[in-house]
Amino acid sequence: MSDRRQNPPTVRLRRLAAELGRLRSTANLTREDVNEQTGINAATLYRIEKARARPQKRTLLALMELYGASEAQRADLLAVQGGSHDQGWLRPYHSELPEEYTAYIGFEAEARTVRNYESLFIPGLAQTERYARAVIKGVLPTASQKEVDQRVQARIERQGVLAKPNPLQLWAIMDEAAVRRMVGGREVMREQARHLVRLAEEPQVTFQLIPFGKGAHAGMTGSFVHMDFPDAQDPELVYVDTPAGDLFLESETEIRRYKSMFEHLQAVALGPNDSAELLDSVWQAA
Repeated sequence: MSDRRQNPPTVRLRRLAAELGRLRSTANLTREDVNEQTGINAATLYRIEKARARPQKRTLLALMELYGASEAQRADLLAVQGGSHDQGWLRPYHSELPEEYTAYIGFEAEARTVRNYESLFIPGLAQTERYARAVIKGVLPTASQKEVDQRVQARIERQGVLAKPNPLQLWAIMDEAAVRRMVGGREVMREQARHLVRLAEEPQVTFQLIPFGKGAHAGMTGSFVHMDFPDAQDPELVYVDTPAGDLFLESETEIRRYKSMFEHLQAVALGPNDSAELLDSVWQAA
């Protein structure tokens, strides 16, 4: 894949896009209205409001003037615009990873809290290297060794967010199927189970398991990740990995729906201590 592809959006770029869309809506202006009054192309404005393009400073100034932004709003948006291109989390080889995945890595690196439900896999932030390699080889049977190595490296590097000075808060819920599936063999799964138990002792990590005996539950429709960010003004995000492609959901309705779903899963799942005991019974003594 060409390294000249469009860089994935950053949290700041999403915030800038959301604020400009909100200001335009408050001003009761259509994109065509903005085009007529500023000369900014409607298609360009659409890309800006969808976080697909970073506005130049003169464009941002023209939009804020038209929308009647306050001095405080102007100062805030100019500060956000100045840092919206910052992608220090990118590694040189990331340009060869799928664009949606590099976008996800970037959002995760900037998140305050990740709430992850998995129905079939151990969450990526909790995977051992051997488990990750076995999963990637199984899910991507046609991938080259180089592609597998890059994805494994990216997955292990991602886990650094749990050990940084202000660590990411991870709340992961898994269906029992995720910990019972034999991925990579018995020794790999024993190692993975021990790693999960150790990780769950960290104050920034919470694990829960939903046992088979609970029957049908809200997570059976598929896995998802909900993220929020240190600045309350940065829009929350839901990520859904589907066979048809990765989705980033941002509307208030979608965010509420997935937050409610996660709350239902928290209620139906075993508590952290009972979850650790179930995990131990499955693999530690196997």
